[in-house]
Amino acid sequence: MSRQNTSRFAILGILTWDAMSGYDIKKWVESSISNFWSESYGQIYPILKGLVADGWAAVTVEPQAGKPNRHVYAITEAGQAALREWLALPIEHQTGRSELLLKLFFGTRAPTAENIRHVQQFRDRQVELLRKYDDIEHWLDKTMRDEPGADYWQITLRYGQHSARALLAWCDETLERLAKRKA
Repeated sequence: MSRQNTSRFAILGILTWDAMSGYDIKKWVESSISNFWSESYGQIYPILKGLVADGWAAVTVEPQAGKPNRHVYAITEAGQAALREWLALPIEHQTGRSELLLKLFFGTRAPTAENIRHVQQFRDRQVELLRKYDDIEHWLDKTMRDEPGADYWQITLRYGQHSARALLAWCDETLERLAKRKA
């Protein structure tokens, strides 16, 4: 399934929480799933329009004094059914893109010191992510423990923590190997 189609279901899933404007959806994404899924305003608004056209969402217009009208979207029963169908489909493998790996693949065309710098920067980012994930874990344990979705949120968080730790190990191994090339 294409990213665009998957984005439709991401937005439908978000709308199961509450009726929201496109702005609200973007803020929700940034505060919850942005570590593994992102949506831009340029994606959100056309998707919302399509969801309404398909009958999967309904829109209400709320007038605002001195501002443009606020368009608020809510998932419909048909949207709920479509989301449930999508949730039951098998996961499709998506090949990731990594500029770091692309540069390392062609690493003999650059000084080893440059390759080391790239890997070190990537390593620093993984350390940052682990700190962020630890903060999120603390917040979830403290404030969201009794929420019905807490186990699922922890599952996605643990994926990020395990991935960052694995990538740290890879960075250390790679830096060691590149240091030998430099010597």
